[in-house]
Amino acid sequence: MKPSGTTFYDVDSSGTGPEHRAPYGEAYQFNRFERPFSQNDMTYFSNLDIVTFRLIQNGDWNYAFIGLIGSDPNDPSQNDYGIEIDQNRNGFGDILIWAQPPYSSTWTTENVQVYLDKNRDTGGANASASEAPLNGNGYDSIEFDHGKGSDPDLAWVRSNPDDPSILEFAFKSSLSGASFMWNPWADAGLKDPAKFNYNDRMTILEAGSPLKDNPNYPLKGLYMVDNSCRANFGFTPTGSEPLLCSNAEPTPVKKHGGGESPTAGPGTPNPPPPIFIPLHPFCLPPAGGCTYGWDSSACMCIIG
Repeated sequence: MKPSGTTFYDVDSSGTGPEHRAPYGEAYQFNRFERPFSQNDMTYFSNLDIVTFRLIQNGDWNYAFIGLIGSDPNDPSQNDYGIEIDQNRNGFGDILIWAQPPYSSTWTTENVQVYLDKNRDTGGANASASEAPLNGNGYDSIEFDHGKGSDPDLAWVRSNPDDPSILEFAFKSSLSGASFMWNPWADAGLKDPAKFNYNDRMTILEAGSPLKDNPNYPLKGLYMVDNSCRANFGFTPTGSEPLLCSNAEPTPVKKHGGGESPTAGPGTPNPPPPIFIPLHPFCLPPAGGCTYGWDSSACMCIIG
């Protein structure tokens, strides 16, 4: 399975966006959504379409990267982005790091919140099934609120200064622990951590579907949201962990540059330290290599 620091991939809906549908990737029972589309008319929003995600640890800090198809996280849709962490590896989210616009190329804590689920009701009784309609308050406690909390440096966000299609989060490893599962979020619809998990708050009939062959198409109550499977970090999975990403890697369809090292920003005494990030962390050759070599500038194998 994938070691920490490896790039994971989510479904790219840009090819079928003009057809007002997702190609695949929707698994409502598992709270996995491929819905970068508006309600009813199914307009496609590339800045909500997650295509890659990666996490790197450096000392006391974790750096999470969310690669988008679009390149303007500050579009008029007012997109929220987040990182959900499952510390117990049981499919139930424990921590939600949530950021609101505007996003700048400078590290900031001013638009970041960290939520906890203290009464453990984010996934109902079964994290791998929709139990709607389920009452609950989802993420019910704010640990960190726009730079305020017991640790004023706990979580940061920025748009990559060299590639605005990449959102970057920095958060203390003391928050997450050494090993956990995690996944990214992009949300311009409900944007409500108190309603997690979304698939437990409404039925598929109420939520609608992004898949044209599904009788619940088009999107209704749950729209303009994208997330992914859960990536492992700091441990070797057994393969039985709920919501775990497989080790199958689709061929990247969009080139992502990673920019230079994250740099410190003003606002609190101890911002994230700089680390070295490869120029193209989201553009890697396939695990088996390429017969005729790898063209990093085009992000593809050389065809002989």
